[in-house]
Amino acid sequence: MDTEVIVVGAGPAGLMLAGELRLAGIGVTVLERLPESTGESRGLGFTTRTMEVFDQRGLLPRFGDLETSAQGHFGGVPLDLSVLDGAHLPNKTIPQSRTEGVLEEWAVELGADLRRGHELVSFTEHADHVEAEVRGPGGTLSLSASYLVGCDGGRSTVRKMAGFDFPGTAATLEMYLADVRGLDLRQRMIGETLPGGMVMVGHLDGGITRLIVCESGTPPKKRTEGVPYTDVAAAWQRLTGEDISHGEPVWISSFGNATRQVTEYRRGRVLLAGDSAHIHLPAGGQGMNTSLQDSVNLGWKLAAVVRGTAPQSLLDTYHAERHPVGERLMMNTRAQGLLFLSGSEMQPLRDVLRELTAYPDVTLHLARMVSGLEIRYDVGPGDHPLLGRRLPHVELVGGDAKTSTTELLHCARGVLLDLADDAPLREAAAPWADRVDVVTAAPHEPGPLDGTTALLVRPDGHVAWTATRPEDLAPVLERWFGPA
Repeated sequence: MDTEVIVVGAGPAGLMLAGELRLAGIGVTVLERLPESTGESRGLGFTTRTMEVFDQRGLLPRFGDLETSAQGHFGGVPLDLSVLDGAHLPNKTIPQSRTEGVLEEWAVELGADLRRGHELVSFTEHADHVEAEVRGPGGTLSLSASYLVGCDGGRSTVRKMAGFDFPGTAATLEMYLADVRGLDLRQRMIGETLPGGMVMVGHLDGGITRLIVCESGTPPKKRTEGVPYTDVAAAWQRLTGEDISHGEPVWISSFGNATRQVTEYRRGRVLLAGDSAHIHLPAGGQGMNTSLQDSVNLGWKLAAVVRGTAPQSLLDTYHAERHPVGERLMMNTRAQGLLFLSGSEMQPLRDVLRELTAYPDVTLHLARMVSGLEIRYDVGPGDHPLLGRRLPHVELVGGDAKTSTTELLHCARGVLLDLADDAPLREAAAPWADRVDVVTAAPHEPGPLDGTTALLVRPDGHVAWTATRPEDLAPVLERWFGPA
């Protein structure tokens, strides 16, 4: 093979997947059609769960000082995100271009082969590998790999070539997204609707103003070129009465409310992650964050199968776990779109929802939904509250050393956390020492691990087993990490 995995697309999902595969020692080649990064930033900031994921890989310091905020929303209805149990609040200031830069640097440092200006032309799936035809600066070349993953966005070439079904609803409206210099506009939050549509104003670093404009009843336009700034300025003036024609656009994009999801995330040796697998209205900034988490779920599983330590059936859990997450994402973004893109006829529902969020349980439910903390995978029997959920940050003490549940996941390996100094338990896990780290430690202070004597954590940070069923440890280790 020329490489072990080909990843198509060097956006956040593709670069995150490349880094995850390299942490596991898997050879990966990333093909990116564009010769250089565009600098455009459709995504902005990280949800609480993505903050945790980056922290679990030791990536947060690479972003510098991160401004966080407890202010969130659901369809424009304010939410207090401080009710969440995460160690981090969300960030709303890091542009997607910066995220891609950090992830590219990390993946390349780990040994990923990033080839910009290389476009996938076609591929053929064989019984034991995939053969890809690639057009690059030096002409056409052929690359072979064990697996191919499409992380190439909503118009995914991989998805189309492989024949994935992509059902859903087409866009019924068009929205403009523009970063503009030279404007002096007051901030407008997402809940601020106007008689003719919706506008938003946010202030970014460098004197840049982010605008979102949506006129009611405006169907998507078929464009052969990009959106002219005159269209954005004209729509803005019709809705607000303000003249912004003197602004200097940095970049402009348009998007709609199309909502689609593939029926399967894997077809043989071809897989999809991120926007290649699901598209939706960008409500609440969840799209990029969900895409990153797709890659974190897939990376360690694909690595284990390529390495030969786990059967191909492990890859089936990628679809089983992430497809329902995508369904929930599409459901809540469609609901939010109805709330903040509809006119005055939706105001009674907005008022009712505002009243409901006064109840702590309602706020917590919605906050966990939009923050990525509600996810619970089906990992097997048991009723422990952490089973299937992400392991929260807990400070640990073992001997004279201090660590945390977050630091234990920096290497993206499985972790058996022995909280009761149980020698027979550690002995039972010893045959998996090449894949699972056994750590004996105790929580530094009372918290979510109280009453738990041991737990098994997958590389993606989700709990696969707790000591409430100690007889199941060996079968669970084999299920997630392959035979001893």
